Amino acid sequence: MTTAPAATSASAAPSPTTPVTESAAATASSAPSPNTPVTSPATDSAVTNLNWGAENANTPASDSAATNLGWGTPIAGDEFNYTGAPDAAKWKVYNSVGHAGNGIRSPYQATVDGSKLVITGTADGTTAGMSAKFGRQQYGRWEVRTAGSGDNEYHLVSILWPDSGNWPCDGEINYAETTGDWNLIKFFHHYSCDNRQVSAAKTLDVSQFHNYAVDWSPKGTVGYVDGVKWFETTDPAHQPPGPMHQTLQLDWFPDSTPDGPGEMRVDWVRVYAAAGG
Repeated sequence: MTTAPAATSASAAPSPTTPVTESAAATASSAPSPNTPVTSPATDSAVTNLNWGAENANTPASDSAATNLGWGTPIAGDEFNYTGAPDAAKWKVYNSVGHAGNGIRSPYQATVDGSKLVITGTADGTTAGMSAKFGRQQYGRWEVRTAGSGDNEYHLVSILWPDSGNWPCDGEINYAETTGDWNLIKFFHHYSCDNRQVSAAKTLDVSQFHNYAVDWSPKGTVGYVDGVKWFETTDPAHQPPGPMHQTLQLDWFPDSTPDGPGEMRVDWVRVYAAAGG
């Protein structure tokens, strides 16, 4: 399990959740009278012919939870529409040993190319991670558009980390994480001083850009991939006790296989106020 910057224990086996979808309503048809001409439908799709709309076809209006659910205007974030090092007013870039003491986190491995952040990991474990100075709040919504690829020893992670730094007691929400397979994305919600976890997993081509979002409220925590809910917990025992903030990490987990480079690409990070905020 990846943390920022402390190490976590091995993750529990994922327990997939079922996203909630809407059902399209069907209307009963009657047979035509003998004197009524039978006409052909405009298409072979009831959705199209009857104008049911995207919501009735179980298709989100967009691939963004913020757009679909009306989260409003971001209160903070980074569009990465500049070049050079990550904005020092927005990010603290790690300069330390790597996750669990593996490799090195170097500021030189995180650069912005005018349209996205690129974190590059070398074959010997020199990589990067960074912590947001913005959007530090108890309850709220976060969304990140990211992709990753390379050696399976590299894990892409988008985390909500406690402002207190008191881990594991103050929790950790990994709302997008790979664990050695670039075709599988996972959600890990850590809670309690015993570092207990609830989790979910979803088959997905993580090498392509996807939108990952989390809505944290007093009612619980909900995760989204491309605007569709895929994780939820409403157990009060799982609630982090204080404010949290975004971190982005490409962590190195060396194993017995040959080492290779890895990469994490982030199009943008956006933070929204909590419901009613």
